[in-house]
Amino acid sequence: MRDPLALTGEPLGHDALRVGMLPANAYDLRPYWDVFRLRHPQWRLRVQKSQFSDAFATLRRGDIDALITWLPVDEPDLTVGPVLFAEPRVLAVSTGHELARRTSVSLEIAADFQHPQSDTRPGYWYDAYIPRETRRGRTIERGPVVQDTEEAITLASMAEIVVLFPSHMTRYWVRPDITYLPVTDMGPLPYALVWRSEAESEPIRALAGIIRDLGPLPSAPAAP
Repeated sequence: MRDPLALTGEPLGHDALRVGMLPANAYDLRPYWDVFRLRHPQWRLRVQKSQFSDAFATLRRGDIDALITWLPVDEPDLTVGPVLFAEPRVLAVSTGHELARRTSVSLEIAADFQHPQSDTRPGYWYDAYIPRETRRGRTIERGPVVQDTEEAITLASMAEIVVLFPSHMTRYWVRPDITYLPVTDMGPLPYALVWRSEAESEPIRALAGIIRDLGPLPSAPAAP
């Protein structure tokens, strides 16, 4: 299943703003895209999917101009802009998994099962998405290395791992072999606009200004 994207099209020139997305909820963010297009018709906007295994490298290579990513991001060459949204966490499990009979789950319980590993860097950034320990200090075991969301979902569907996600996955990645459980003991995961400081441009500043003007999306509870 492909992540839904927004505003993709023909190859773009220097008058374009290319925004990479790690979350899957491009449609939810349409208010920002629409206002950008309305206020700045001189610039084309392209929103495209980024893989978390290569997200910062893609930004640093200049393949994209800005990235929507979870926080924290504490890199000396990157600027962290405004937050677009923050969502509760859910746990994706196979419909045949023993946890699938539950209506919710705690991270303490989820720690009994393998979670995906990633070779992405920096380590603290991935640890914010999948912690290494629970609040009580229990180690959260990591298993197979995954490169993207689809690979993680596939392994979860086969009951090899369980996967933490933001709650919009319950709407954007609906699958008959996956059950999503609200996680009761984790705070919302914030996502912000990030860009390479030395490559800051007028279109980037314009989009960041629009996000600040509109404010973050309203919080929504995790779907049961």
